[in-house]
Amino acid sequence: MAGNEHDVHRSAKTGKFVKESTVERNPESTTTEHVGGDDSDKDRTVNRSTSTGKFVRDTTAELHPSTTESQQV
Repeated sequence: MAGNEHDVHRSAKTGKFVKESTVERNPESTTTEHVGGDDSDKDRTVNRSTSTGKFVRDTTAELHPSTTESQQV
């Protein structure tokens, strides 16, 4: 990873940033996002609730477009 590229880790339950050690202990309830760098390498879409910040499934985002946001990571 060059320049400002790096990985960040979040709790899938709260949407808050967590340490890498938390990811190692709880891989099923955390997600890693690659941030920074060239926009052309973003190949995955994630959805979040705008009220809670929690990750939501694609179907939830489709059913509630006014209360979710999608981003490429």
